This record gives sequence, C-alpha cells and structure tokens, in this order.
Amino acid sequence: MVILIFIAVLWYSGLFFQTFFLHRYAAHQTYKMSRFGEKLCYVLTWITQGSNYLSAYGYGVMHRMHHAYADTEKDPHSPKYDHNLFTMMWRTKSIYQQINQQKVKIEEKFTKNVPQWESFDKFASSWGSRIAWAIAYTAFFYFFATAWWQWILLPVAYMMAPIHGVIINWFGHIYGYVNFKVSDTSKNLFHFDWLMMGEGYHNNHHKHGGRANFGGVRWHEIDVTYYIMILLDKMKLIQLKPVAKVTREI
Repeated sequence: MVILIFIAVLWYSGLFFQTFFLHRYAAHQTYKMSRFGEKLCYVLTWITQGSNYLSAYGYGVMHRMHHAYADTEKDPHSPKYDHNLFTMMWRTKSIYQQINQQKVKIEEKFTKNVPQWESFDKFASSWGSRIAWAIAYTAFFYFFATAWWQWILLPVAYMMAPIHGVIINWFGHIYGYVNFKVSDTSKNLFHFDWLMMGEGYHNNHHKHGGRANFGGVRWHEIDVTYYIMILLDKMKLIQLKPVAKVTREI
C-alpha cells in the first residue's frame, strides 16, 4: 500500500507542476505570478518530478512549436510522423534537449517571455541530480516494497514525466472524442479527466490554446487543475487571466 501511495503522490504532484507551471504558465502564460512564485515553482517542479525534471524553457518553447506545427513534419511529437510511441518519445527528448541547451536557432515567437533560470536548469537537469533521485526512489522501494510485483512500478517512478507526455501526445491524438474541428488530430481522451488533471481535454486545448480552463465545454469536463488555479487566484498567489466561455462546434 505504501508503494502505491508513493507512486500516486509522484504521479499527481509531478503532473500538477507540469500542467500548472510548465504548460499553463511557461508555454501559454494563462496567469501571472511574482518572481518569487516563479522561482518557487522551479524548485517544486524539481522536487516533484525528480529524475524526470523538465525545464520550463525547454518545455515551453517545444510546446509552442507543437501548437504551431501540430501533426506536420515540424511537430516535435506527432503519431503521424513516428512509427510507434517509443520513437516519438526519443525524438521528443532529442528536440527538447536541443532547445533547452540552445543548440538550435528558434524563432522569437516561440521564445518570447518564456521563463528561464539557466543555472537552476543546469543543476536540476544534470546527471548527478537525476541519478540521486533515482537512487532515492530505489531506496524507498527497498525499504517499503512488500511484494515482488511492486518493483514493476519502479521504472514508472524513473520515467514519470515521459509517461505523462506520451499519454497526451500519442494517445491524445489517436483516441477520444472531439468538441471542435481543428487542423490536427487532437482529441479529448476522457469525459472526466481523473488521470491527467485536465491535460486529457486535448482537443479543447488545441482549439483554445490560451484558455486557462482546458475543460468546461461539456458539463462533465471538469478541469481539476483549473479549479486549483481559481483557489490560488483568490489567495492572491497568482493572477488568472479572464477565461472566455466557449461552446462546442460538433
């Protein structure tokens, strides 16, 4: 039971900072926050993602490119141009690293106002940091695993962020339903997104990329992350931008 709780905590805490900070803030800037709040989110992203840490700059730039080039040859991750989900994950990793290490020239529209903390990213993305987190996860399993099958979940802890990514970027372009006609294959994976905290409403998001609420188009589309953001806004920790009401087209 302890191991299952541990995996659930890693899953949802890492996912929250991926969707709240990396996605809705770094890539789309659906809200504002103080400089201290931004730095704190970097640190909390590192703590919650651990060996899977993703840079706000690398993620933000790559995600903007995904929206601009969705399902074309320039898309950093598209099922249309990869033979399987593993080749897509590898190509995504390579493009992310090139962007984050600034080894490729990127158009200004993709980098404008994307937060960047180079010194912290260098530390959090280092092999030393990633290996230290992996050792910590392994030690936790050593002390708390009570059955052999629980060790199968250890690679999930090591690769949590890539798993989150492939659920949306692979399956979210193949399975599900649509509310809007868009120029790509994005779909809403779940009627109620209990697994991905709102990220699963991918078709909604591709139609209205700058909207903080990924759900809310149909009555059952509850975006948990957005409601947490409303609470943070009321606590004056962030400043949400106005969210327009939208209706489905299909």
